[in-house]
Amino acid sequence: MRRQTYFAKAGEVPKRWLHADASGQPLGRLAVELATVLMGKHRPEYTPHVDSADIVVVTNATKVALTGKKAEHRLKMRYTEYPGGLKTETYGDVRERRPEKLIEDAVRRMLPKNRLSRHLMRNLKVYPGADHPHTNEKLLPL
Repeated sequence: MRRQTYFAKAGEVPKRWLHADASGQPLGRLAVELATVLMGKHRPEYTPHVDSADIVVVTNATKVALTGKKAEHRLKMRYTEYPGGLKTETYGDVRERRPEKLIEDAVRRMLPKNRLSRHLMRNLKVYPGADHPHTNEKLLPL
């Protein structure tokens, strides 16, 4: 009996479409679940250097929960590369203006920092409302 570790090759693992509803779920707990699925760690064919993940569609991003006073106190900062160009915005404002950016950033920070994570982020589709253009796919609940 051979005792050799199985490594999946690119395109060998079929992709499934999964659906996650963000309404009422805390942002961090949702992001952990999404990052795990995007990396493919929930599958027995997990291979660290291959995209063996599923495609995840997240709806109702405007209804994601921020526990405690994070909506008023936690700040999202970005720099415009110009002197004095530090822009700050509270998480509550980001949730109102661009809720998909809030979820994408939380998931991106939980993925490994390499080229593969930039490729894996293409498998995440976030929509602010309940409707999405992927109705033709057979979405399985996450």
